[in-house]
Amino acid sequence: MIWSLLIAAFTLVAAAVITARAIRRRHMHLWLPGYCLDEVRRLASIRSSPNEIDVILCIADHFEPHWGGVGDEVATSRVEKWIREYPIALGGFRDSDGRPPRHTFFYPIDQYDARCVESLAGLCRAGFGEVEIHLHHDNDTAENLERTLRAWTERLAHRHGLLGRWPDGRIAYGFIHGNWALDNSRPDGRWCGVSNELGVLAHTGCYADFTMPSAPDPTQTRTINSIYYAKGCTGSRKSHDRGLQVGTSPAPSDSLMLIQGPLRLWWPHGLLPRIENGCLQANQVPTLKRLDQWIKAGVGVPGRPGWRFVKLHTHGAVEANAGVLLGSAMVQFHTALQDRARRDRSFRFHYVTAREMYNLAKAAESGFPGSVAESLNFEVRGPLARPDNTLNQEKPARSVKSPSPSQLANR
Repeated sequence: MIWSLLIAAFTLVAAAVITARAIRRRHMHLWLPGYCLDEVRRLASIRSSPNEIDVILCIADHFEPHWGGVGDEVATSRVEKWIREYPIALGGFRDSDGRPPRHTFFYPIDQYDARCVESLAGLCRAGFGEVEIHLHHDNDTAENLERTLRAWTERLAHRHGLLGRWPDGRIAYGFIHGNWALDNSRPDGRWCGVSNELGVLAHTGCYADFTMPSAPDPTQTRTINSIYYAKGCTGSRKSHDRGLQVGTSPAPSDSLMLIQGPLRLWWPHGLLPRIENGCLQANQVPTLKRLDQWIKAGVGVPGRPGWRFVKLHTHGAVEANAGVLLGSAMVQFHTALQDRARRDRSFRFHYVTAREMYNLAKAAESGFPGSVAESLNFEVRGPLARPDNTLNQEKPARSVKSPSPSQLANR
């Protein structure tokens, strides 16, 4: 009897140690406490959940044609695949407002290729999405970052007719940080260097950041499953670790909105949990079962509890991932969405770009009573229909502190 108790105790202790090490190795200690509290709140509020829901679906693509340090020929072929296949594979689908799937290409300005960008601009002008800003940088400064962002947002806007506009006409852009290192958040200080990056982004016209979640990366914030405001602070890293939820108080001055994707634990295949982080790739295809997890994450704004913001992420230029996003898995997912909406009148879904998702968050925050369709251009209007001048085929000199191809391969 005593030996049985000792063995049982030893087994429990060993299991606890193994679990603790696994949690630490995957950096879950950063967000697991908050997640457990959120789950308790979610379960307690199930009875008060709205009967009708609008799923607001945005795919934020870290779209890197030169991923892995490949040459221009491979990069161009990756883009051409999207231009050729996206309208054919997905152009026939429609959401609850009658709009086709909308893809947001966060293009890395540190890997700028004029022909690739112009090709994507053409796809977007056909109604299939928008282009925003992605950036890898290292050992940077706030001054250089501001120069970089201003120069490249001007180039994308005036040369390619991309990026949105604030009501006063200024260029507006959405942002995703390379290597997840927003606001110098990596423990080793690599892949950024700017501790007040949030302030620089807000100052240069960024309407929202879409980097999170980054789990299981150590850059993951304690704040999860949220749309919130955070302020940069000179000399302070990872200022977006905490923030003020949108819709609970007025936006603080000089703050930046952060729109996070879902981050949950679930058990799709037995005893071992899986981290659901909203990633779409070769081994994480979209399904209705995953959709249920994305909805349960509860990302939204208090003023419109029926609006469920589902921001997903991917690296769609890579061949294996493009095979999912342009292939049968995505076709089946969109088909299933349409079938679900047809069977269930309380379920609606809406394809949106990152800019449109931001506008919906602002509309909900303001108490605007309009529908999703009526709120898509609530604050930041869409890109210009055509570029301001003709396309110059020469590539500009790069002002970004870019990683080497070998470093990019380890992205």
